Amino acid sequence: MPTTPVTTASSAQADAPETIMLELVDEDGHTIGTAEKLAAHRAPGQLHRAFSVFLFDEQGRLLIQRRALSKYHSPGVWSNTCCGHPYPGEAPFAAAARRTHEELGVSPSLMAEAGTVRYNHPDPASGLVEQEFNHLFVGLVQAAVRPDPEEISEYVFVSPAELEKRCADGPFSAWFMTVLDAARPAIRELTGAQSGW
Repeated sequence: MPTTPVTTASSAQADAPETIMLELVDEDGHTIGTAEKLAAHRAPGQLHRAFSVFLFDEQGRLLIQRRALSKYHSPGVWSNTCCGHPYPGEAPFAAAARRTHEELGVSPSLMAEAGTVRYNHPDPASGLVEQEFNHLFVGLVQAAVRPDPEEISEYVFVSPAELEKRCADGPFSAWFMTVLDAARPAIRELTGAQSGW
């Protein structure tokens, strides 16, 4: 399946991690403080709240995106529909809906919680570490995607078989398979038990 490139409108840094605050949490997901985004990702990493979104079209295909080359963390790799961090005090569901609209220009339909997963994934390329307590969400995309080129360089809708081939060819984000596997029960509920997810 061909990908859809995103026209670059600016060469500005995609985000300014030194100015964004993240919510630090304990192993049970309870808030214990805040830290600057970049500081939270420097080795060995600080456990912080995050979210991952998986959106599907009416054919049950997953929308994946290739992160913009200007991203400070994991640039140019493929990943799930949308991922990010709530602002301190922001509900994960609200953050997931907000960032999906900011990055992709669409509002998810029927978005539902799909559990949480905790992981520790170093990124060898950047030396940064993803120590995250990640809230998972699944839903549908029923409008034309209008990605922000400072966040996304291209996107594509994939079937399970197409995703398997792309994963073999790589590269994908360090966290992608962890969050996908954790979200699979909710994905199957959304797309149907026979969907192959």
